[in-house]
Amino acid sequence: MFDDEAAFIRWTTGRFALWVVLALSLTVHEWAHAAEARRLGDTTAEGAGRLSLNPLDHLDPLGTVIMPFLGIPFGWARPVPIEPLRFAAGVSMRWGLLRAAAAGPVSNLVLAGLAGLVWLVADGIGPGSPVAQLASTFVQVNVGLAVFNLLPVPPLDGSRVVAGLLPEPWAGRYARLGTLGSIIGIFVIALLLLSFGELLRPGG
Repeated sequence: MFDDEAAFIRWTTGRFALWVVLALSLTVHEWAHAAEARRLGDTTAEGAGRLSLNPLDHLDPLGTVIMPFLGIPFGWARPVPIEPLRFAAGVSMRWGLLRAAAAGPVSNLVLAGLAGLVWLVADGIGPGSPVAQLASTFVQVNVGLAVFNLLPVPPLDGSRVVAGLLPEPWAGRYARLGTLGSIIGIFVIALLLLSFGELLRPGG
């Protein structure tokens, strides 16, 4: 299955590094949702212990553990609960949901930007160094999470962003496509899994 012990160590180390990067990135993503909701006046996530940067508070067994360890650079954490009726006076539900939803992908883009700077510096000091490789993984994972979550497909964050930007009549019609959108979302995820299937092979 593996050519030698060194190949096995590289494979195992790569899977562990991917898991660490994905777990941290998803944690920041969910924390950003909770932090923005709290800023808007909704303390639901805070009360549920989700205004936290502890990965254990957001972990999903399948999306945050099993898939990354299989080598799939994709996953999810437990969704943060948001109650738009608890937004502060003057904050519309649509605008509040848009802001809370967008906070997650934005946080991933910020992480990607910071990791990109580390990558440039580390690669300049020692091309191909472990730090440079880890920073590169951070960039790729976070850009991927941001782009994927901004797809306008329920229940992804992008669907709430689009719903908040559409005129009221159109937003209502768009919301009624929720069930169909969820089916499309599952289909998209399945395609991603197939695309990354090569990574399941030893040394991938």
